[in-house]
Amino acid sequence: MSHFIDVILPIPLEKMFTYSITKAESQFLKVGMRVSVPFGKTKIHTGLVGAIHNNPPLIYEAKQIHQILDEKPIVTSKQLSFWQWIATYYMCTIGEVMRAALPNAFILESETLVSRNLNKDIKDTDLKDDEYLVIEALHHQSTLKIQEISNILNKKNVLPVIKRLIDKEVILLQEEIYDKYKPKYVRYVKLQAEYTNEIGLHQLLDDLSRAEKQRKVVLTLFSISAKTKKPIKVKTLVEESGSSTAIIKALIDKDVLEEYHIQTDRIEYDGEENEATKTLNEYQTEALKQIEKTFKTQNVTLLHGITSSGKTEVYVKLIEQILAQGKQVLYLLPEIALTTQLVTRLQNYFGEQVSVFHSKYSAHERVEVYNHVLGNSAKAKIILGARSSIFLPFHDLGLIIVDEEHEQSFKQFDPAPRYHARDAAVVLAHLHQAKTLLGSATPCLESYNNAVEKKYGIVEINRRYNNVQPPEIELVDIADKHKKKRMKGHFSDRMIEEITDALDQGHQIILFQNRRGYSPIVECNTCGHSPQCPNCDVSLTYHQYRKQLRCHYCGHNNAMLQKCMACGISNLDTKGFGTEQIESEAKTLFPKANVARMDLDTTRGKYGYEKIITALEQQEIDILVGTQMLTKGLDFRNVKLVGIMNADNMLNFPDFRAHERSFQLMLQVSGRAGRTKKRGKVLIQTYNPYHKILQQVSTNDYVGMFKEQLQERRDFKYPPYFRLIKITLKHRDYTKVETASEWFAKSLRQVFKTNVLGPEFPPVSRVRNQYLKNILVKIPQAQSLGKTKDAIKKINFSFEAVPAFKGVRVILNVDNY
Repeated sequence: MSHFIDVILPIPLEKMFTYSITKAESQFLKVGMRVSVPFGKTKIHTGLVGAIHNNPPLIYEAKQIHQILDEKPIVTSKQLSFWQWIATYYMCTIGEVMRAALPNAFILESETLVSRNLNKDIKDTDLKDDEYLVIEALHHQSTLKIQEISNILNKKNVLPVIKRLIDKEVILLQEEIYDKYKPKYVRYVKLQAEYTNEIGLHQLLDDLSRAEKQRKVVLTLFSISAKTKKPIKVKTLVEESGSSTAIIKALIDKDVLEEYHIQTDRIEYDGEENEATKTLNEYQTEALKQIEKTFKTQNVTLLHGITSSGKTEVYVKLIEQILAQGKQVLYLLPEIALTTQLVTRLQNYFGEQVSVFHSKYSAHERVEVYNHVLGNSAKAKIILGARSSIFLPFHDLGLIIVDEEHEQSFKQFDPAPRYHARDAAVVLAHLHQAKTLLGSATPCLESYNNAVEKKYGIVEINRRYNNVQPPEIELVDIADKHKKKRMKGHFSDRMIEEITDALDQGHQIILFQNRRGYSPIVECNTCGHSPQCPNCDVSLTYHQYRKQLRCHYCGHNNAMLQKCMACGISNLDTKGFGTEQIESEAKTLFPKANVARMDLDTTRGKYGYEKIITALEQQEIDILVGTQMLTKGLDFRNVKLVGIMNADNMLNFPDFRAHERSFQLMLQVSGRAGRTKKRGKVLIQTYNPYHKILQQVSTNDYVGMFKEQLQERRDFKYPPYFRLIKITLKHRDYTKVETASEWFAKSLRQVFKTNVLGPEFPPVSRVRNQYLKNILVKIPQAQSLGKTKDAIKKINFSFEAVPAFKGVRVILNVDNY
């Protein structure tokens, strides 16, 4: 009887591929183990066993697998069910989900290796110069990668050279699989056994009487080992003895010291004893009781607690209960910036049971966390992470907390799978029969609507912790201030007055501007020309600190122009303003204050967030200017004033959620003010202080905003009343995109009649030299979502079969908001 496996490959294939295996392999292999398999002519891929069976493929001859890479499964059956749901719901392939779900180090890639053919002798005279260089290099090294040969010959295309060498039978090619994860080993030292007793040690110290530095190292090692039973790191010994690694190497060479290596984790908790968790106040206690009560009847509960009401402490109490049951907890956060603050808090309570998982961690660090979760280790009882952590191999998940659940960052936009971590978390919890808690001061309309319609439980906290009053919110009419000439740059006299007052009292200030860079537009005052990005349909943003014009879509940059490119006159002016400009104006207006900036440009490194947040917490920064990174649940004790520099550019955005998002953003950033005893103040600068949303922000009227926006959504057929699927078509050729999108929209209208919008160009219609066109399909509640997706897929298959549309990329984005 023949044996076969179906393999999931990390490439966008509609189906799994079948490979043949031996009987022994079929008894050893299990679903969820990795195998390396040949695919295509020469490529070798890492695949995942999806099924083991005895049915040969009907269409093609099954190839044999290359090798088995695991001894036990690295993906659980519940994970595979979850992957399948994501692939079906978000209209992508399971291979794309696999690539997103597994740490990169697990998905091995093949690399072509070149080695010398030892059975063939060839004279140097028979080789051309470039061929000779390759063979010469292979004398010193047994194998070379294609990239290395390219470096040796200083050529990009080395394949002709390799082909000539193959024809002469001088070299052999082989595809080799590389394991990208390398465990971390730490060097330790100990005294050789003969010197551990008193006589041996005295003899050794006498022998080293002339080598003062070596003697000092031995004495230091002896004193450290007397204090602790732990192994002694080389690094510790170097620091304590004030010596160098060269001296320690000399002692190892003399056989005085013995070195050995221990595999360790890259991320370790180095704290001492754990703190007891804080006692809850009456409002938090009541909320906790309500959550426990709703969990008896509902799987999902929404915790609507105003900013600074102490939601985190409620989460901590719930985590304690779940850990007591021996289960795992997933704590999802929208921003990596937030994890830096929360890690410390949670580690103070739960010690090394907390693991962190997000994209700023290296591949090796992520593999370690993955393995801890897979092994149900004590180090991974609580996973704190960004959206990708929903893909970890949980064994016994008891609770998922989605903090700041309204955040847009939970949605993955590119590449596929284009999932929403909050919605996926609810499904993941259901698979594990766990509970989900969504927390926010400004819940998204869909979640709040689900709570109102009793699909979710709802619990509210309406008081700030320690009964601190909510901040006073004042709207500043900058149109009026401009008229009365009371503006200095982008600062109104009220803003300057309040900042001066807060600085005099020793408080800190946060200034919010949702644009990075110095100025979004550079314009010639003579002819009106503005420098545009050559690859995208946007103007270039001026970044002063690098004297550069940059595109925020494709990364294109060039030096700041001295003269206008159109008319040649050096009369350039900047229009609009970003965080950099606010930072430089604040430095000029308040020369004694320490001003810092937090945006994508200043937080690029692994510890970028940490440095700025720590500096603000330790009060080294007086004024912090930032983008929306600042708005997300960060807890700063000494911030008294928050200034929103311009509320209008958020409100006037072409998106059906613009008003809801503006409300959430402004209320969240306001929540950073006055979190301790003194009442905070928020100043919102706007040209339109009578705007309904701004009035609702100033009175913290979430319910008013919810009812008004819900009515608009009902009138114009948007979520939560209608589901949305956005179809984007991309190509370098404008006319091709135009005709392809018209064809696609026409086909959709034949099936769905109404509720198809487009095709339309988005606000930025060309990105990275690709033209974009969007079609929006609105799905009423009565219409089957599954059948709608099937119909769209059928149209997509027909579209791909049309030769004229070859090369046009179609992106399907379910719940694109």
